[in-house]
Amino acid sequence: MATKPALIKVAALCGSLRKASFNRGLVRSAIQLTEESESLKGIEIEEIDISSLPMLNTDLEGADGMAFPPVVEDFRSKILVADSILFASPEYNFSVTAILKNAIDWASRPPNVWAGKAAAIVSAGGGLGGGLQHFHLRQIGVFLDLHFVNKPLFFVKAFQPPPKFDADGNLIDAESKELLKKVIEALHAHTLRIKGN
Repeated sequence: MATKPALIKVAALCGSLRKASFNRGLVRSAIQLTEESESLKGIEIEEIDISSLPMLNTDLEGADGMAFPPVVEDFRSKILVADSILFASPEYNFSVTAILKNAIDWASRPPNVWAGKAAAIVSAGGGLGGGLQHFHLRQIGVFLDLHFVNKPLFFVKAFQPPPKFDADGNLIDAESKELLKKVIEALHAHTLRIKGN
């Protein structure tokens, strides 16, 4: 009797606080795709809220440097148990957003809970659609020991026609949805390779 393949759990982080964020819309669309697509049945995506994390301040850690504020500990535990990470973020000043960098830094405090995980990046915005922050996030990932999917690259030029998102930030562009599906498939395969499955 064949054994059922293990479920891959993905922690999704949105680097925007905006209610109708296009990047949060990408996370919602990714979750929806895993629920509807037969080729993505082995993957489960959960959005992890990073909006309530305090700004990184090591004075908030315990005297031994190993105790974190409860909200930080909860966040770190969700990253630790995830098999892989999906980053969805706009680009601010050619880089990652402050809220995302703050979350990255909290989870990198010893012990680094990012280490050894597969990851993928998606983004939406003006200009290059967030493309430059992809490169910066990959640089950060080298130190974190994250292993990024190289292709397909996914950045949506949100303000170029045809419309890519509705007024609530939901992804409505069929071509973008298909490419997003390919990113998730690549993340699934990359995660299995890293885990040795």
